[in-house]
Amino acid sequence: MTTATPSSALSYKDAGVDIDAGDALVERIKPLARKTMREGVLAGIGGFGALFEVPKRYREPVLVSGTDGVGTKLKLAFEWNMHDTVGIDLVAMSVNDVLVQGAEPLFFLDYFACGKLDVDTAAAVVGGIARGCELSGCALIGGETAEMPGMYPPGEYDLAGFAVGAVEKSAILTGKNVQPGDVVLGLASSGVHSNGFSLVRKCIDRVAGTGDAYDASRLPAQLDGQDFRVALMAPTRLYVKPVLAALALHPIKALAHITGGGLLENIPRVLPDGMAAHLTKGSWPQSELFAWLQQTSGIDDHEMNRTFNNGIGMVVVVDAAHADATASSLREHGETVHRIGAIAPRADGAAVEIR
Repeated sequence: MTTATPSSALSYKDAGVDIDAGDALVERIKPLARKTMREGVLAGIGGFGALFEVPKRYREPVLVSGTDGVGTKLKLAFEWNMHDTVGIDLVAMSVNDVLVQGAEPLFFLDYFACGKLDVDTAAAVVGGIARGCELSGCALIGGETAEMPGMYPPGEYDLAGFAVGAVEKSAILTGKNVQPGDVVLGLASSGVHSNGFSLVRKCIDRVAGTGDAYDASRLPAQLDGQDFRVALMAPTRLYVKPVLAALALHPIKALAHITGGGLLENIPRVLPDGMAAHLTKGSWPQSELFAWLQQTSGIDDHEMNRTFNNGIGMVVVVDAAHADATASSLREHGETVHRIGAIAPRADGAAVEIR
């Protein structure tokens, strides 16, 4: 067996991986990550592993972890060259989940994968990640940038995020104390957040067409006072700081982050057996954005509330005696709060009924 002798040497860059571009990105990321530093960080960006010490104010800390991505919302980011907010989405999807257990997010790590690294695009994405960490009070202490030629089409990338939080063992929210008569509060979403974008993109195709027939002028110029694209790409709302402030003052019984599956499938995840949430139709407004999606897709109210958050991004369950004070606290910290229903015994109906 003979082995061919190469006429010239091949470098890693010739194979499609640019180490210099990766190094340039790390240097761009470092000052962004430094802005997110908080108590507990011992070593962050640059090492083989990030070090974090659980703050000593916790007596019996329980760590809570979460991981998620941004889904097909990224396809619109590629198409519309809007990369500066999907990083906020990435953080929000994980830290809002961690929050549901009553936990304070402590640190975050990201994974950015592409076929060919564009430093400007990657820096815009990571800038959003850093901003999301700032807004939720957690530290961006590490991550991975993977350049994999042939794995992704030119100009595209994928994202994953990982959050770790802590909660006192005695303060973990399980929903086990939820009972009939408790009030269901809904915190307004900032838009579609990061779920349902496969249907969103179908709606865009239905109105504007595809390929050579695509005509953006057929789409609404604005929705809810924002440019159409800006409205659709609005980042997932971060509920961390307002909800933690309310938890410190009021005996909240359960939280539900309204993601894939909408109100109908996420609220039951925090209800004990035998309990149901009866929501009042019309107790929160439907935005122009969600009205356009429902009209364009032609889906009924049930499917709308099973596909999208439909205007409610976080649900708070609290004893009726504390409902007004809890709502006031959340409003004082910038949330739009609606009283959307109450808990009742579950009979033969669904775990969530909207009527």
